[in-house]
Amino acid sequence: MKKLLLIASFSLGVAAAAQETKTEAPVADTAKAWSIQGQNTLMLNQAAFSNWVGGGANNVGWLAGVNYNMTYEKGKDLWENIIILGYGQNNTQGTGVRKTQDVINLSTNYGREFAKNWYFSAGVSLQTQFAPGYEDGNNPDAKKISNFMAPGYLNVGAGVTYRPNDNFTMTLRPANARWTFVLDKDLQTAGTYGLKNDGDSSLFQFGFLGTAIYKVKIMENISLINTGSVFSNYLDHPERLVLSYSGVLNMKINKYISTNVTLDLLYDHNQIQKTQLKQTLGVGFAYNIDNGKKRSDNKDNQSWLKK
Repeated sequence: MKKLLLIASFSLGVAAAAQETKTEAPVADTAKAWSIQGQNTLMLNQAAFSNWVGGGANNVGWLAGVNYNMTYEKGKDLWENIIILGYGQNNTQGTGVRKTQDVINLSTNYGREFAKNWYFSAGVSLQTQFAPGYEDGNNPDAKKISNFMAPGYLNVGAGVTYRPNDNFTMTLRPANARWTFVLDKDLQTAGTYGLKNDGDSSLFQFGFLGTAIYKVKIMENISLINTGSVFSNYLDHPERLVLSYSGVLNMKINKYISTNVTLDLLYDHNQIQKTQLKQTLGVGFAYNIDNGKKRSDNKDNQSWLKK
């Protein structure tokens, strides 16, 4: 009898220990390492007139674009990728087709965390446009002033990135190489986009680059994305800063319809010694992509933040 009780007690003890071990097992980290947020847009505008005393010209326009932010965040690794593409035209009776939007902006930045929210980082970015640009309101009969990769700006650099949350990212690169490419032979003249000599196809600069992205949710379905950058060339006239700002106000009407207002400001001494401004307003179709809960929304899954 005593042997039976001893065996039963031992069995219960093993089962309880197994149950306790199972309970104390660490919870699996199921948070997604990749988060993808994107917007695909097609904006349309049109106006028609017939015997309208107030006057006006028939016109139709369109603007298409994609804006994607793909982020990999796991352990101490942070890898952010941005794809911004946009192109638009307007056809006005008596004037013809004019380009209204033209942008290619690609960037990637990898960071390794060394302190809470701080990363040693390195990255590459490219900015250019799809089609030729002309003086006189993009009149194709006027003088050509830009084209694909004319200019094209390639930045390669290393520094630090500060990212306390998904809404703010700042990168400071004290070591940044910047190439300005002018691959259109019609534009390869001394002084154009900083070129030193006639026939040159590129200009090399080395200096400091700072960039920042700040996202603000103004209210439900209304958001503002602010992007700014500053570049100073150590090798020649470091006081001539290249400054840029971009603001995108998105007002979502429903799942597929939204209104976008954009504002771009740029000052680059090598382009034109004046502040450049571009503003657009569009209402149309927008398809948003968000793959759900991001790893950064669940900091408990990141042991490296527990300090």
